[in-house]
Amino acid sequence: MLSAILILSFLIFFHELGHFLMARLVGVKVEVFSIGFGKKLICKKIGQTNWCLSAIPLGGYVQMKGQDDSNPFAKSDDEDSYTSKTPWQRILILLGGPGFNFLLAFLIYIFIAINGWPKLAPIVGKTIPNTPAAKVLKSGDKIIEVNGIKVKSWDDVGRLIQESKNEVKLKVLRNGKIIMLTLKPKIETIKNIFKEKIKRKIIGIIPSGKIIKIHYSGIEIIKIAWDKLVNDSMLIFKSIQKLITGAIGLNTLSGPIGIVDITAKVSQAGIIPLLFLTALLSVNLGVLNLLPIPALDGGHIVFNLYEAFFKKEINEEIMYRLTIAGWVILGTLMIIGIFNDINRIIGG
Repeated sequence: MLSAILILSFLIFFHELGHFLMARLVGVKVEVFSIGFGKKLICKKIGQTNWCLSAIPLGGYVQMKGQDDSNPFAKSDDEDSYTSKTPWQRILILLGGPGFNFLLAFLIYIFIAINGWPKLAPIVGKTIPNTPAAKVLKSGDKIIEVNGIKVKSWDDVGRLIQESKNEVKLKVLRNGKIIMLTLKPKIETIKNIFKEKIKRKIIGIIPSGKIIKIHYSGIEIIKIAWDKLVNDSMLIFKSIQKLITGAIGLNTLSGPIGIVDITAKVSQAGIIPLLFLTALLSVNLGVLNLLPIPALDGGHIVFNLYEAFFKKEINEEIMYRLTIAGWVILGTLMIIGIFNDINRIIGG
């Protein structure tokens, strides 16, 4: 439990640090930097900023001079205030938080890649009856090449099978001997993580479950870290899209209780799984904050883009109503997430 709270607090700190540094970069005074909401438990003033730990550990905030989410009408024309800056400078500040979340995930993935990226070994655990592999592959077979391309992990095997045309040519190590096999994959309909039916090519093999560490160097480290960051981001964006369109239900939402629960469980599996989860949560925090909901960074970015392009501020009353609506949406989603978390925990 403690590890979960520490990780979530660190992610929030890193997010708010992005806002803080971008604000200082463009000359905005940051009055409060808080981890948590509500009553301030501990505060220490360093420079012009009060650094605080607050009672409700469900987020955090930086309060800049001339800016107050609880009162959109609050403004200041002082040179060091948020509202005195250009829309593009304010957008830079707003992007700082999500940007730092993406940066943190990227750095975590670089660290993992340097120390060895854990993947499933390309070793057959068993074959599925009545499939192309059933009679020709055996438990313990190590797949070395697929269609003439060397493989490092089980991921490579699956990808190359999907990219194949009519046949799959395998180079396999069995009992110290190399054997060559040619199989014709079957097309089967399966369900993806969103429960959607998709067609995939299969030959009918299941991995052994053995984990290996693949070490990368130079530009490979940057590439695998970047690819993982992009894939995580796209998966979260797609999940949100499916949620909005109704393709997946609100019962799939998770709240803070669920996040703490899964983080606590993963922390018992070791440092690498915990690092992967931390990076994914950081990407999730970055993506969610970019959503165009008025109470989030994305909503404020939309307001500032409107001002930048139309050369006038959005009507204060409209902005106020939209901000309230944003908080209502977030509050509702939070309640649904907590309700789902409790149901999942009670149901085991």
